[in-house]
Amino acid sequence: MKYYLIAGEASGDLHGSNLMKELKSIDNEAKFRFFGGDLMKAVGGELVVHYREMAFMGIINVLLNINTIKKNMEFCKKDLPEFHPDVLILIDYPGFNLRIAEFAKNNNIKVFYYIAPKVWAWKEHRIKKIKAFVDELFTILPFETQFFKKHEVDVNYVGNPLLDSLESFKKSAKNKERFLAENNLDERPIVAFLAGSRNQEIRNTLPVMVNASNGNPGFQFVVAGISSIDKNVYKKILGESKIRIIYNQTYDLLNNSFAALVASGTASLETALFKVPQLVLYRVEGGRFVHIIMKKLIKIKWASLPNLILDKEAIREYIQVDMTVKNVKRELGNLLNDEIYREKIFEDYSRLSEMMGNSGSSERTAQKMVDLLRN
Repeated sequence: MKYYLIAGEASGDLHGSNLMKELKSIDNEAKFRFFGGDLMKAVGGELVVHYREMAFMGIINVLLNINTIKKNMEFCKKDLPEFHPDVLILIDYPGFNLRIAEFAKNNNIKVFYYIAPKVWAWKEHRIKKIKAFVDELFTILPFETQFFKKHEVDVNYVGNPLLDSLESFKKSAKNKERFLAENNLDERPIVAFLAGSRNQEIRNTLPVMVNASNGNPGFQFVVAGISSIDKNVYKKILGESKIRIIYNQTYDLLNNSFAALVASGTASLETALFKVPQLVLYRVEGGRFVHIIMKKLIKIKWASLPNLILDKEAIREYIQVDMTVKNVKRELGNLLNDEIYREKIFEDYSRLSEMMGNSGSSERTAQKMVDLLRN
């Protein structure tokens, strides 16, 4: 069968690649065409637009890049019917993907939505579009599954694909000695900086991380670099500091970290599953004005996935105007030096792991999709 996939950011590229691998194992005739990234490209098929040309964060940056977004939209509307897939698989990225879902539905193309839009957080009105334009919805979080059912949307709960990624990684993970040697790191405890996968995220969060880390000579600070980001973005922020940057080794970095500062998103859940005490940061352009709007529009108590799943503040979050060097530095001190505080986080992480369930999500999703398409 022919599959057209759309992933608009790094996490979608990861989950899309794992799904594609499983689809290939079940469907020997599988052919792929996709918006995505290097991980999906490595599986096979044709990458037509890279997610770095799509990943714009925040109202202001979306407006500044509206012409690029329109160009990608028009290209997709031309390219999709020409490929004539058996199914369009949308991966998160709702602002773009729900518009494409409507187009596909109007052109008699079956639509599967994998990793459901976060309408439980904001823009609840999008549920109407999901009902109208999506044939099958696949959810990966227990609480969102209940949310959709409450709104009379049938869903396929498949578990979380991050568990598959972690299990795959751990089978061939480097030991600590090798990791340190290959990256010229010393024996001091590592604090990981996961500043995001988009230019805007990195420019907003990494300077605060860098400034907050000053005065901790007993630790070494390491940035999880993303190869699709221009190295000059990192270089300009890090300047002459002794903070190291290593590329495309995020899981190895987390596997050997003592603590982490993390840009809100999938990375916060990954960090929790690696049992690394963390602080979550998030800021988009617009300052206090956007902060007030977010407070009014967003209907959830927390921004990070670990806190949302646990329904409590297991890890501290500093969002928008609260993301100051002073706040981050204080919390970093707790993460590095307060053993009782760290132990409470570990206890919450253990409960989180129990709630997340077992691996095999990508395989279950692929099998369900193929069964639906064949029946």
